[in-house]
Amino acid sequence: MPVRVLLVDDHEIVRRGLRELLDDEDDITVVAEAGGVGEAVVLATSTRPDVAMVDVRLPDGTGVDLCRRLRGLDVRCLVLTAFDDEEALVGAIMAGASGYLLKQVRGQDLVNAVREVAAGRSLLDPQTTARVLDRMRRPPEVDVLDALTEQERRVLDLIGEGMTNRQIAERLFLAEKTVKNYVTSVLQKLGMERRTQAAAWVARRSR
Repeated sequence: MPVRVLLVDDHEIVRRGLRELLDDEDDITVVAEAGGVGEAVVLATSTRPDVAMVDVRLPDGTGVDLCRRLRGLDVRCLVLTAFDDEEALVGAIMAGASGYLLKQVRGQDLVNAVREVAAGRSLLDPQTTARVLDRMRRPPEVDVLDALTEQERRVLDLIGEGMTNRQIAERLFLAEKTVKNYVTSVLQKLGMERRTQAAAWVARRSR
């Protein structure tokens, strides 16, 4: 049976190009297209694709949010983005994405990536992954958790789970702006510049 693919991108011309590329393959068929998170969930429920090719930035949410929702429908996600974003990569992995590639990827490599993901294997952009792993190998040497307040520790734990500021705000019943201030304070106290570093540090400590 052909690999069934759902395309999720808010740009119609991008979806059209991807459809033409994939439909040329005998073992791959595009079953649906969506321009946002909500539409993608509805179509995934009705068409039951094997793989969802998902952009990171969508009008009504993020590709990371969508990966988390599609995981419950047993759909494998391949994130395809124009942005070399370490934070998005970490979030996608934690949300259960099977692949993460940049849109600069060659056409045949993208086709092969769909096959790899459909077969249950993982595929990550090597350059972005290498930088994230390098940051993970260089966590803060000093345990500074004692400098964090109880609420800041909760925020840090949720960052470690890959949650966005909005999701953290909903979990802790706080305003999103308040969460943003907590995140800034946590990063300053940990001596970090980006939340991806904090997420990697939490993952390392929990081993």
